Amino acid sequence: MSLRGFSRRRLLGAAGAGTALVGAGVAGGYLVGSSGAEDPAPGQATVPFRGVHQAGIVTPAQDRLHFVALDVTATGPILRPAVVALLKRWTSAAERMTAGAEAAPGGAVNRNPEAPPLDTGEALDLPAASLTLTFGIGGSLLDKLGIPRPRALADLPPFQRDQLDPALSGGDLCIQACADDPQVAVHAVRNLVRSGFGTTAVRWSQLGFGRTSSTSTAQQTHRNLFGFKDGTNNLKAEDTAALDQHVWVPGSEGPPWMAGGTYLVARRIRMHVETWDRTSLTEQESLTGRTKGTGAPIGAADEFAPIDLTAPLIADDAHIRLASASALGGVRILRRGYNFVDGSDGAGHLNAGLFFLAFMRDPQRQFVPMQSALARYDRMMEYIEHTGSAVFACPPGLGEGAYWGQSLLEA
Repeated sequence: MSLRGFSRRRLLGAAGAGTALVGAGVAGGYLVGSSGAEDPAPGQATVPFRGVHQAGIVTPAQDRLHFVALDVTATGPILRPAVVALLKRWTSAAERMTAGAEAAPGGAVNRNPEAPPLDTGEALDLPAASLTLTFGIGGSLLDKLGIPRPRALADLPPFQRDQLDPALSGGDLCIQACADDPQVAVHAVRNLVRSGFGTTAVRWSQLGFGRTSSTSTAQQTHRNLFGFKDGTNNLKAEDTAALDQHVWVPGSEGPPWMAGGTYLVARRIRMHVETWDRTSLTEQESLTGRTKGTGAPIGAADEFAPIDLTAPLIADDAHIRLASASALGGVRILRRGYNFVDGSDGAGHLNAGLFFLAFMRDPQRQFVPMQSALARYDRMMEYIEHTGSAVFACPPGLGEGAYWGQSLLEA
């Protein structure tokens, strides 16, 4: 019996009776499933966990995010078996939770009441809410395991104006939880972190809201905290040829365990919104290269109009000029960022910004030249600072019976 399309409430009894999960082998986790012929109601959708590629990459971007980076604390001869056991537990729990079930059968209330529950319970009454869980491996973990890093997983170089906090950077492992309900995303990360006690410890985490990039042609472009549409020219799930060119790692590149996978760059970008809010609209648009209302390139009427880099109306140091594929030799990435507001900074300002997430075939050939150009010449850098940074390898999706990282750890 498949759990897709069922809420956690409906699963309480069935899970205690030993209900089994049946994975859905849809490539890339792009299509959503429902128990009926009609499209599911908002929040009711499920995204297949297994497929050619991991879900949460080209999946239509959900509205909420909980991202966590972890360090592996196990050492010595128990390191590899401890990581294998952990990833098996994570895979089982992730498959259940993305289907709308508890992290373990009967985990919240249907087991021994004298023992701690195996599920924390805050999502019991909630449906799957299009939850996706995407897993990544940091180069530091490969170093600990004595496995050579792929060239693409080299540490990012320092960029001009970076103000990176080590406590907000790096990590041996990462989990990206995206959902249309923030509590569903937080529940998923909380339970996976809990399952890792004794093997992993949280290094840093980030909550996000209001996706800042669309990953499907069916989605509208949302706005960042500067009030501008963000990610207009993003790669889309429907353009499979472009994804093959820019996102998925081919079998001829890198180790076999990364064939069909991708690389994730995460950057925490503090946006000095108070300074921006005192800047004239004309200057804001000049910095961005787009009009604030429609999102169209300056001098054009439509958001999706081609950017004319010969037009004098778009400044040489405008963001869209420097970030455009034509200015970067054809480089493109799949963006999947989120806004964040983490309270105040203690000096009367909001600690707010963009949590930049992007997937790509090779960070060294795609992200590094892009960020180098922006760091040097983008006038918008006066209003932002990069405070956190990490890069992870995201292996391909899973077939039936496989677990996260199996192709690496059992090679």
